[in-house]
Amino acid sequence: MKLLRPICAIAAALAIAALAGCQTAPEAPKPAPPPPPVVEQQPGPPATNPMTAEEPGFLRLPNQPAGTNPVRVGLLLPYSNGSSQTRYLATAMMKAAQLALFDAGNPNITLISADEGSTPDSAANGARSLLAQGAEVIVGPLFSPSVSAVAPIAHNRAVPVIAFSTDVKKAGNGVYLLSFQPENEVRRTVSYAIQTGHKHFAALVPPGAYGDHIADALRADVTAQGADVADIERLDPTTQASALHAIAASNADVLIVAVGGNSLRALAPALAENGIDRGKIKLMGTGLWDDPSIQKETALEGGWFAAPAPNADSSFVAKYRAAYGSEPPQLASLAYDAVSLVALLSQGAPYHRFTDSALTDPNGFSGVEGILRFDPDGTSERGLAILAVEPDGFRVVDPAPRTFEKPAAPPPVTTSSLTPQSPKSGG
Repeated sequence: MKLLRPICAIAAALAIAALAGCQTAPEAPKPAPPPPPVVEQQPGPPATNPMTAEEPGFLRLPNQPAGTNPVRVGLLLPYSNGSSQTRYLATAMMKAAQLALFDAGNPNITLISADEGSTPDSAANGARSLLAQGAEVIVGPLFSPSVSAVAPIAHNRAVPVIAFSTDVKKAGNGVYLLSFQPENEVRRTVSYAIQTGHKHFAALVPPGAYGDHIADALRADVTAQGADVADIERLDPTTQASALHAIAASNADVLIVAVGGNSLRALAPALAENGIDRGKIKLMGTGLWDDPSIQKETALEGGWFAAPAPNADSSFVAKYRAAYGSEPPQLASLAYDAVSLVALLSQGAPYHRFTDSALTDPNGFSGVEGILRFDPDGTSERGLAILAVEPDGFRVVDPAPRTFEKPAAPPPVTTSSLTPQSPKSGG
């Protein structure tokens, strides 16, 4: 397992939008859930102008002597986006990236920033600026349309893109998505539910792209693990009652509710009112449940969802606060993780440091909130915990895995290996 420097935060999903106790012995590393089926990625056209050596115009700082090859890292974020909230997030991500660069302690790394803006065209122009200055890897952009615009421009120069979009359709051919992808949450939830004896799955998902992602992932993961999907219903206020009645009438023993916030709080009381028997159907959610405001909802008590362990980001938050005097917004730590990973891989040969094989190391890396790795198709996997909703907080019922390695098969038991037992004393 390669370890990034002390990284510590990755909050909830952009979403297409600990147990405290005594231990008598250290817990054995927990294996990760089974990986998703391998998807054959169609190769893109070969790079026609790969970056292979220093070129005139490449950025060189005054303290970098001629004849050296600095590691130029492009950072592409929406600093001038029309949304003030997005601009604030972009600035915080830049600060987190600078913090990672400081922690890496490698003076040979140069961070070059460009503006993603508000449109694909502005993102494309930003990518061209970064490449003209010699960026060997691009960290960002944030939004899916920007990734589509930037990908062919970077691919033409054989420069990988570590983007933050949650749209898995944008991954591959040099684009790697370092984001919270709902597919990871579904896979972890389904795996744990099956391990605990559940076999028949239903889901209540919102309309739109996020609901489509959840529904598609649920069908694929449940089928791959030998269980079945009893029903999937769309969440629509006009048909909510009939959708819940349909789920109650199915043979489902698990219901995944893929909404959060106000929508989840409004829906919770309606579950029992419309026939969802919590004694027969286990309630589960997605990362959207990782919200303290739902802890007081008695209708959700005992429900499970997949997310990073509580307070996993405390170190990063403290470090960011000490450096900048404010709390980091959610997702700022994604930039910290990305730049920390780039710094880890920066020791390779110039213009051959960030190869597919290096980025897709199957052992993965230790990120802010646990293990993560890129798959060959450009999507990413994360080690997530299973949390339970309780009135006083979220409780870890199944810890996050600490390795992607499969557990070794136990040795066969033979008669000679057994230890004779002492006879019981009579009484």
